[in-house]
Amino acid sequence: MILKYSLPVFCFLLAGYSCTSGHKEKRTSTATETTCTDPMYTVLIHADSIHATLLQKNKVGNQPTSGHEKSPMALYMDSLGLVNIAELNSSIAISLMYTQADNFTEEILYDSLAEAYLHVDAAHALMKAQKTLKELYPSYSLIIYDAARPMSVQRKMWDVVKGTSKYRYVSNPNRGGGLHNYGLAVDISILDSLGHPLSMGTKVDHLGVEAHTTEEGELVRNGKITEAERQNRILLRKVMKTAGFRALPSEWWHFNFCSREEARKKYNVIP
Repeated sequence: MILKYSLPVFCFLLAGYSCTSGHKEKRTSTATETTCTDPMYTVLIHADSIHATLLQKNKVGNQPTSGHEKSPMALYMDSLGLVNIAELNSSIAISLMYTQADNFTEEILYDSLAEAYLHVDAAHALMKAQKTLKELYPSYSLIIYDAARPMSVQRKMWDVVKGTSKYRYVSNPNRGGGLHNYGLAVDISILDSLGHPLSMGTKVDHLGVEAHTTEEGELVRNGKITEAERQNRILLRKVMKTAGFRALPSEWWHFNFCSREEARKKYNVIP
């Protein structure tokens, strides 16, 4: 009699141990599958799998998860009705150059902003540019180096360059600033299939004739840039022009959505 009832009890305990062990392995390795058939454990494992799937979905495209806290500057941009490009299209890469001191001012200008924002009109035009690029080169992608810039940051930038030879490359905030200050300009380039920026002949933010778009033929002849780099610039201008943006002659990376006159009539400056 003892053996008759002990054996089922022993099997039941052994099954429980196997089930528990399998559940622990499920947490540490997605390749391990449990053979547990106990209904309670089946529900627990199933719920854990759903939770893991939801967490993974939240991470796709670098989208903010529910626990992500935006910076004060990002919240400020949101409050003005500007559009976070990453939330609109996560396939566009973002690397704001003024979040580091490795820029022409040699100072950090964005101390609490890592997101790229634009006015809704410019943002949707940029989506068209990305679509055009993808149609031509499916493995390529746009990368943003600067977008909407509050006038408070524009003043910081101006204070750095005023009185130097660099001042002519920066819009004077006392005269209304530039299109970045409306969320209507973007500094941008192209990434190749490996995620590397296409060579454009100069770094983004290079201040000098080598960055000018109006003298590219002469730059190639003088060996300042290569023909391949010139063609890369032409490709960038093509996709941006198709979307309605206008190139800035002195900076191959800078594109305006409209003129300053139109901006002042139809749009608001970002304080």
